[in-house]
Amino acid sequence: MRTKIIHVYFLLLLLLAASLAAGSLFGSVAVSPFDDSRISEMIFWGIRIPRVLLAAIVGAMLSVSGAVLQGVLKNPLSDPYILGISAGGALGAAGSIAAGLPLFVVCAVSFISALAAVGMVYSFSRTSSGVRPEVLVLAGVALSSLLGAALVAVILASDSLQSVYFWLFGSFSFASPVFVKIAAAAAAAGISVSIFFSRQLNILLLGDEEAASLGVNTSAVRIAMLSAASLLSAVSVAMCGIIGFVGLIIPHIIRLAIGGNNVFLIPASGLLGASFLVTADLLSRTLISPAELPVGVVTAFIGAPFFIYLLRRRTDV
Repeated sequence: MRTKIIHVYFLLLLLLAASLAAGSLFGSVAVSPFDDSRISEMIFWGIRIPRVLLAAIVGAMLSVSGAVLQGVLKNPLSDPYILGISAGGALGAAGSIAAGLPLFVVCAVSFISALAAVGMVYSFSRTSSGVRPEVLVLAGVALSSLLGAALVAVILASDSLQSVYFWLFGSFSFASPVFVKIAAAAAAAGISVSIFFSRQLNILLLGDEEAASLGVNTSAVRIAMLSAASLLSAVSVAMCGIIGFVGLIIPHIIRLAIGGNNVFLIPASGLLGASFLVTADLLSRTLISPAELPVGVVTAFIGAPFFIYLLRRRTDV
């Protein structure tokens, strides 16, 4: 099994390298890092590289966030988009942008809003017998719709946010070195916490009573993991808008390849998520070139049928 995991990680690294290369070289205009013309240098180093790096970081953040949420909430249908976390983060980010706040404040407010959203969904679905997975999904969908309506109201109330419509469907066209640095810092913090508590998360899946008997502080692990997942999702939203289904699809693919051990699942999800979103962004730039699709549209075309498949499979059991 360990040999298989090593092979999978090696393939994931190759896939990431290939996607980064393709995303950097191709688009509406093909460029090369060896072309010393001023325009090519500006496109490659000033636009493509920050965009590709941001897409990779956001893909890793959303995938790890989804893997963590599916483990903590014990629900394979959990992901930041479906549970309303992305919508909560987007509402906080949009309100901050409307108020003219700096980027780091936008990220902080987005994180607080996302954390509040996951707390509300979790509390709505909790009963005396524990968290009910089907209620969790329904609560997330309902909250996401409510927050989405509030988000539209915020946009319509401010003329300066009309251009944010494109951002809300997911776009890396705003990528810059500053965005990359902030996203990288958030990714390092959130993914590190997720990996650090991955063994405790495995034990938590056995049940609270058994986990407590093995010395796991179940409340502390849940709070740490939910906070990490919310941070990853919120900063992703603040950087590039709402991109759905990445956190749903990627962990399931990794589980099929190497199983459900979170020690290996979480890092592998980050690697595949990075490759997936870089590729999705490349498709968004090239499918209707020279125009550009929001990357969230591309991920929705892939993720929505996958979500329906998972939902049908659970109801058929």
